[in-house]
Amino acid sequence: MAREDLFKKELIAELRRVEVSMRKEASIEKKIYYFSAAYGVTSRTLRYNFKDDYLLADCVLNTCYNGLMDRFKRIRSGDATVELQPVHFERIQDGLKMLADAFESDDSILIPLEQILTTMYSVTGPGNYLREKGLLKL
Repeated sequence: MAREDLFKKELIAELRRVEVSMRKEASIEKKIYYFSAAYGVTSRTLRYNFKDDYLLADCVLNTCYNGLMDRFKRIRSGDATVELQPVHFERIQDGLKMLADAFESDDSILIPLEQILTTMYSVTGPGNYLREKGLLKL
């Protein structure tokens, strides 16, 4: 097996592990913690086997982790204007599964990344406002 195939195989396995771990966890904080492993594996993968798709996935997943952490910290500090709801994590988990599937089948990764990014955007102030107006649907 080629070196590139080993890195790709590990990337896919880790994305699937993250998705399953998030689904099993009830705690929002732990779900976000597990989600951090998704950009961790893309970051490692692109350093050893650079591909544009790995870089794109890493940027989106890192941005989404930071956005979720920002919202979580705001909630913990008393800002209840935008809640983290089960639907947010369901959509992210589904997006991670689709991302692993896309990497495995060499399909486009844009739809899974769009789903994950849109979900994270919906927990920001502007994104939540668009969701309340019905323009952003999850």
